[in-house]
Amino acid sequence: MNLPATGRSRPGLRHGVMFRAGPQWVMTPVMLDHLQIAMPGGGESAARAFYGSLLGLPEVAKPAVLRDRGGLWFMLGGGIGFHLGVEADFRPAVKAHPALRLTHFAETLVRLEAAGHEVKRDRDPFGRARAYVADPFGNRLELIEEA
Repeated sequence: MNLPATGRSRPGLRHGVMFRAGPQWVMTPVMLDHLQIAMPGGGESAARAFYGSLLGLPEVAKPAVLRDRGGLWFMLGGGIGFHLGVEADFRPAVKAHPALRLTHFAETLVRLEAAGHEVKRDRDPFGRARAYVADPFGNRLELIEEA
C-alpha cells in the first residue's frame, strides 16, 4: 500500500490529511458532520418540543431507511447534524454533553425556565455566559452565549 508523505492528502480522501504518528498513519478530522445523543423509545414528541420549540433547532427528515428506528434529526449552524437516537437500554448522559452556542441566549433560557426546566447559569473558563440544562430525558446540555 502506498501511503502519502507527511502532510499530504491521501488519494480517495475527500477531506483531511494523513500524517505519520509513530509507526502508523493517522487522518486529521476537518469538521464535525453530526453528533448523536440517546433518548428512550417513544420520546419523539418530547424531543420535538424541547429541541425544536424551546431551543429553536430546525428538524430535518431522517432518511426513509432509518425512520423505523425512531428518534429525530435536527440541524445546527454550519450544516452540522444533531441526532437523537433511540437506545433500548437508555440511560441519560449526566456528565458527557454537547455544548451549543446560542444567538438568543437570554431569551432561550427564559423559555426553558417558563417550560419548567431547571437552568443552572454559570460562566465558562473564557468568561462567556453559559448555562446547563437537562433535556426531557435527563441528558445534560451546555448552552453558551454566542458573542
